[in-house]
Amino acid sequence: MEVAQVLGVNAMVVAVCFLFLWLLSIRLKDPSFVDSWWALGMVVIAWTAFLFTGGRGPHALALTALCTVWGLRLGLYLLWRWRKDGPDRRYVTMMGKAQAERGWSFAKSSLLLVFALQAPLQFLVCLPVQLGQIAPTLALGPLALAGVALAVFGIAFESLGDAQLVAFKAKPENKGQVLDTGLWRYTRHPNYFGDACVWWGLYLIAAETSWIGALALPGPILLTFLLTKWSGVPTVEGRMRRKRPDYEAYVQRTSSFIPMPPRKA
Repeated sequence: MEVAQVLGVNAMVVAVCFLFLWLLSIRLKDPSFVDSWWALGMVVIAWTAFLFTGGRGPHALALTALCTVWGLRLGLYLLWRWRKDGPDRRYVTMMGKAQAERGWSFAKSSLLLVFALQAPLQFLVCLPVQLGQIAPTLALGPLALAGVALAVFGIAFESLGDAQLVAFKAKPENKGQVLDTGLWRYTRHPNYFGDACVWWGLYLIAAETSWIGALALPGPILLTFLLTKWSGVPTVEGRMRRKRPDYEAYVQRTSSFIPMPPRKA
């Protein structure tokens, strides 16, 4: 019964937040700020679950703290990038096609293609920080400690990758070039790989709490699918192949996701 209550409360919180953000997107005529809410909203979900359950031990605290550090870092970074660069070209193209080819209004396009889609996905990916806070616990065991280590590694890996990309783009001489140094020498997507590590780590923490926490497995599986097969790697690489003549050679020598030593040409 309590599982249903926690999930129900969070579902309502997610729905209200995305409804407000959809209305904001209509006013701004730009929904691309939603990327920052993908991370910041997960912090809200984690804290809603923590406050609703009363913080029942070190597992709940670890889940909430790690999700907060990850979400604030990524969410504020994406918000800064949106403020700096303006509307994301992916969303501009998506909105334009829906209005031109389907005859949809901006409001309908934004609702159906962005906010109504991302809300349930965010809720499902966040299952570890929801279900992992149901059962009371006394101490972190080996599985949870491994999860903490994996999540901390993922946060650090993703943060370093983003910092290297920002530094690379800040140099005018790098315009039109492909970043293939630092972490980007070993994986074409250190940010996505770091993301996956964080959420698999959070799942390990949740899974140690009880069989209810172990049921959160669809969360990290869905996130990994989104990053590698749908909205992550395919979207970025399609654009890079069209705009960066050297990108194909980079693809041939560099691992797509899991960091590996560069292949010889």
